[in-house]
This record gives sequence, C-alpha cells and structure tokens, in this order.
Amino acid sequence: MNKKITIAIDGFSSTGKSTIAKLIAKKYNYIYVDTGAMYRAITLFAKNNGFVTHDFLDKDSLIARLPKISLRFQFNENLGFAEMFLNNVNVEHEIRTLEISQLVSKIAAISEVRKKLVAEQQEMGKNGGIVMDGRDIGTVVFPHAELKLFMTASPEKRATRRYDELIGKGDNVSYEDILFNVQERDRLDSTRDDSPLVKATDAIEIDNSDLGIEDQFEKICELIDDKIN
Repeated sequence: MNKKITIAIDGFSSTGKSTIAKLIAKKYNYIYVDTGAMYRAITLFAKNNGFVTHDFLDKDSLIARLPKISLRFQFNENLGFAEMFLNNVNVEHEIRTLEISQLVSKIAAISEVRKKLVAEQQEMGKNGGIVMDGRDIGTVVFPHAELKLFMTASPEKRATRRYDELIGKGDNVSYEDILFNVQERDRLDSTRDDSPLVKATDAIEIDNSDLGIEDQFEKICELIDDKIN
C-alpha cells in the first residue's frame, strides 16, 4: 500500500500552484488546501470592516477580531474543488478580485494572522495525504514535508496568466495594473519579517515560464511516485 505523504508547494503568485495542487490531489486522492484563499478571506474581512485600504492598515483592530473569524473549505461537486467560506458565507468569488490581490500581502505580513492560519494548516495536514500550496508551506507549516516544490516564472508570464484569468471572469482590469501587482507582491512577500517567501533548501524548483501544465504535472507525478512507492 502506498504511503500518504505531505506535499508542500511554495512559490510566487500566479505560477499555477493551485492548478497543479488540485490535479495532484485528484490523482492521488489527497486533501488539497489553498492557503492563499485563507489569507485572502481574512483580507476580505479586514477590507469589509474598514481595517485595511491601499494606504491604511488598522492592524490592532484586526488582531482583536481574529478569534471571531471562522474559515472553512467546502467541496463543490459541480465545480470540482473546495470553496472558501468566511464566517459561514461563501466568499470564493470576492476573494479572487484584483483589489484583494493588492491588499493581501499587507495582511499576510501580520504575525498574529500567520500564527492563526499556520496552526489551522498544520492541524489539517497532521495525518499526511495532503497537498498544500502557499508561500511558507515547506519552510514553516510543514518543514519536514516529504516533497517540497518551489514554483517560479517570469513576472511578465505570470501577469499574462492572471490577466487572462480575470478577463475570462468578466473583470475589468489592465495588464499594466496586474504586472505591477505581481511585482509588488513579489517584493512584499519576499521581504516581510515574518515567514518571508524563500525557497526551502530541500525544495525542487520548477520554472514554468515556458512549461505547460501537462509537462509540469507529469514531472511532478514522477517525483511523487518516487516518494510513495
């Protein structure tokens, strides 16, 4: 019987981490956790309560309200993936907007937010058989994960992917705004004091600037099979 391992996928925004993670979870019947959705949900809560704007952050008020924030994933059979619920309200669409993308790095830099979510993530994955993607999965959440991947691609390629995704959803966005957001998130995520985005020393880097989903998936499945067989 194949053993159930922990797969940690880190990397920059819009590198296809979630897409690959969902495919892995489906093939190996693993639990998939999109940690970015958790940070985005708290960002949405902060925005809706007036705790954060583009030029303002009331960190203390948000920290005080953290015990009142409930997050859960609920699988949607029609969509084929789990959606994010914030205090029992489906916020899957609201958390994927460019506005939340522009604010999330501010919220993700707050140590108290990270402490809350890391504890929840570790509880989800305590029995293995999980694939989790984010910024600090292989370095903080699961430093002893059996397989660690680090996804990267050029900012221009990532901005194009994000632009196409949002346009496909009917959002009114510009490529220039998205490229700026991608570069700014890279800077903020990589330089924050608490759990910055870095490649774990034992992570396998995958640059998918010019690599299709199928080729990535095949390569990663080979890595997984080596670990579980």
